[in-house]
Amino acid sequence: MSASQGETDLSEDERAGLELIRETGGIHQSDFWKELGVSSRKGSRLVEGLESAELIQREETVYGGQRTYYLEPTASDRDFSLLMAGDILSPFIGEEEVDPQADAFSQWLMNLTYEEE
Repeated sequence: MSASQGETDLSEDERAGLELIRETGGIHQSDFWKELGVSSRKGSRLVEGLESAELIQREETVYGGQRTYYLEPTASDRDFSLLMAGDILSPFIGEEEVDPQADAFSQWLMNLTYEEE
């Protein structure tokens, strides 16, 4: 199921929850329901709905001495297209310093230029 298909059936509360997770890039479930102003029970139900729609992923963790979950948007929900020029990933990813004279950088710029034409 694509993210857009899963989003069409969301309730208003689920949409607000998904927006919060996307804006923060990730949030602990114990903070999630507090930020939304809902009970922990309702917050858990919202998370279950978003997870079953494959819009978020959750990972068990310990936060503030309590067992909880860390909620993140799914990888399919992230847009990496701005890092791409054709099928070449930006040379700025993973490199501490990029040499503007390097072939990799020149090739990436050329692909980016030809892609826009």
